[in-house]
Amino acid sequence: MAKTKQGKRDIDSYTIRGTTKVVRVGDCVLMRPSDTDNAPYVARVESLESDGRGSVRVRVRWYYRPEESKGGRRQFHGAKELFLSDHFDTQSAHTIEGKCIVHSFKNYTKLDNVGPEDFFCRFEYKAATGAFTPDRVAVYCKCEMPYNPDDLMVQCEGCKDWFLTA
Repeated sequence: MAKTKQGKRDIDSYTIRGTTKVVRVGDCVLMRPSDTDNAPYVARVESLESDGRGSVRVRVRWYYRPEESKGGRRQFHGAKELFLSDHFDTQSAHTIEGKCIVHSFKNYTKLDNVGPEDFFCRFEYKAATGAFTPDRVAVYCKCEMPYNPDDLMVQCEGCKDWFLTA
C-alpha cells in the first residue's frame, strides 16, 4: 500500500455502506446529492484513502449531465448521456449510493437492454471553458444532427443514409 499523508493510506476497495457492492479505482459510482430531489451525481473513482480510523475518502472525476454544462441539453443528447469532465474532487465514501456503468457511445448503442445503471459518454468536457472534445461529431439524417440513441433511425437501402422516424 502506498503511503499518502501522515496516518492516511491508499486502499484497494471500499464496500458501499448497507450493501455487498465493492468499489475499486476505475469504477463508476452514483454519488448522493445534497438536494435529495436531484438525481445522483455520476463520477469515476480515481483513488480511495483511509485514515486508519474507519473514515474513507474517495477522489473522483465527475461526469456532467448535458443540462449541467454551459451549452445545456440539446436535441441530440441522449437521456443517459454524460460528459467526462476535468473536474476532480474528494468526498466521503459514505456519499456513494451505488455503482453504475458508463459505456462508450458505440458500446451503449449495441446494448440489448439499457438498465437504470447504464449511461454513455461520447465527449470530454472542460468545466471552466465549456469546451468539448471532440468538438464535432458525425451528423445523420436530413436534419444533420448527431445521432441520439433514444431516437429510432432507419437506413435507406438505396442511398444508405440514415433517417429519423417520426
